[in-house]
Parts: sequence; C-alpha cells; structure tokens
Amino acid sequence: MADLPMPTRTPYPSDLTDEQWAHIEPFVGPVGGGPKDQVHPRREVVNAILYVTRTGVQWRFLPHDLPDWQSVYHYFRLWKKDGTWKRVHDALRGKVR
Repeated sequence: MADLPMPTRTPYPSDLTDEQWAHIEPFVGPVGGGPKDQVHPRREVVNAILYVTRTGVQWRFLPHDLPDWQSVYHYFRLWKKDGTWKRVHDALRGKVR
C-alpha cells in the first residue's frame, strides 16, 4: 500500500528533511491487519511526534495543521511497543559511527 500524499503546509523546524525521511521510512511502513484505511501520511505522523518531542507540547495541543493527536499518539505507542523506535535509533546510531 502506498503512503498518502503529503499535505501542503508551512514546515516546522522539527520536520524531517527528505534525506532524514529516507532513513526512517523503511522502519515505519504501513500498518496492516486492521479494517481502517490509513488516514494520515506516515511522514506527517513522524513529523508530529518530532514536534511533540522537540517542543515539549502536550499531545492534545498539537497544531491543527498536523494529524489529530489521537492518531499521532496511537502510532507513537504502537511503534514503541513493537520496537520500531529502538530499530530506528539503532540504525541511525550505526550511520553516525
């Protein structure tokens, strides 16, 4: 399943560059097995998670031009539970060493 197109918005300083996204994209592939269709582009979900971690804003206070906080938090928890964040961290650490 192909990812959804990115919405047009003014980027935040915490947004991923194309090069950064190329490194992370393979780890946050489409989540299957559920009846729901993907609503938000995965890159926007990651951008929203990075916005929260960079600014310290509460999940409920995500800006309205990012995906809704419930969806973003859902993916954050899912990727934490299944080890995605650890795999991303390990891969990125390997690239800088």
